[in-house]
Amino acid sequence: MEKQLNVSLGENSYSIHIKNGLLVDVGERIKNIYQGNKIFVLTDHNVHAKYTKALLFSLKEEGFAVHVYSQEPGESSKSLSQLQKIYEELLRFSMTRKDLLIVLGGGVVGDIGGFAAATYLRGIPFIQIPTSLLAQVDSSVGGKVAVDLPQGKNLVGNFYHPKAVFIDPLVLSSLPDKFFRDGMAEVIKYGCIKDKCLFDLISANIERCKIMKHIDEIIFRCCDLKRQLVEEDEKDIGNRMLLNFGHTIGHAIEQVQHYKGLSHGEAVAVGMYQITSKSEQLGLTETGTAEKIKTILLTHGLSVELPSLSFGAVRAAIMNDKKKMGDQLNVVLLKKIGESFLYKEGRTLWEI
Repeated sequence: MEKQLNVSLGENSYSIHIKNGLLVDVGERIKNIYQGNKIFVLTDHNVHAKYTKALLFSLKEEGFAVHVYSQEPGESSKSLSQLQKIYEELLRFSMTRKDLLIVLGGGVVGDIGGFAAATYLRGIPFIQIPTSLLAQVDSSVGGKVAVDLPQGKNLVGNFYHPKAVFIDPLVLSSLPDKFFRDGMAEVIKYGCIKDKCLFDLISANIERCKIMKHIDEIIFRCCDLKRQLVEEDEKDIGNRMLLNFGHTIGHAIEQVQHYKGLSHGEAVAVGMYQITSKSEQLGLTETGTAEKIKTILLTHGLSVELPSLSFGAVRAAIMNDKKKMGDQLNVVLLKKIGESFLYKEGRTLWEI
């Protein structure tokens, strides 16, 4: 049964569609919202090998002219140099402002593909078809698109919304356990910041096979929570920042490891536990909350310990965080599971 959400943002409004097997008839769905003929598909080599054939068949059945460009997987591809290659491919396919870009893949492809769409010819329409759990529950929704700089993650970006998001949970069946755990870190984040019932559901269903029995509901609830925050705060200057729980430390770890160590979800998992431990020390968070987070993360195969890194390097990366406003560092903390807030004196957390 299909689940649908509508993100209401005036002229930037769009729908999120969640249905098993949706990839098979996505061409017909796109035909209903895109009247042009030319489609550029951006993917990565891993997704290309598994799902591009099905997507191409569906698109070509509807008469679309399609060009596919596949890039190396991984965060290191979310760079300005790779963005240049995408621009060159778009030009080679003679893409115009009326043509459509589809991003088929995980968060990296979605971020750089969305940013390419936002900036090529000052903006062309694009559609998200996320294939990782992390992308399905988080990064494909909300219009944040970006690339990384050596100095930090997502430092060059924009707010640019897709015309639609099409989510097929069946594609998760081929997702390696490491990347499934990666996505579960973001699911746990939603439970921590806004939905104790979701946190409890995940706590009661540890094995991947049990999670998959509830996956439609999990994806829907995460997307719905994000939809609410995006509608309230589209440009991420207020409560939408709550979605960054664990990300201040997580992004710093990724950067210091040059995106070759912990994955995004693994780093965020560490960040959620470590920041909550610190906020408990300051009396800002209900005692025992960090232990609850530690338990759920460990049972889902995620670590909570900081890797062996220079604290000075991590602290420096934290101070470049995007949520810094002037000299003020906004950090997301929990009052308790399911209730979060913005702490505007984030610098003090690194002094204890």
